[in-house]
Amino acid sequence: MTEATDLAERAGDRDPRVGLRAVSALRRLVEQLEAVQVRSARRQGWSWQEIAAELGVSRQAVHKKHGRQ
Repeated sequence: MTEATDLAERAGDRDPRVGLRAVSALRRLVEQLEAVQVRSARRQGWSWQEIAAELGVSRQAVHKKHGRQ
């Protein structure tokens, strides 16, 4: 089982402590994955507007979050 799959399963646990910890870990994982994909898109010549459109956020938001990486 992959880490993400395991975390997703634990996020649905009946024990809120287990579920909340899993949600927090999933949030960190998603942030890491987003950063990897944004860097990849920028290396391939994507504009901030194109990246923002795919993420469903504004150009300014994605640039502010990832512009200095």
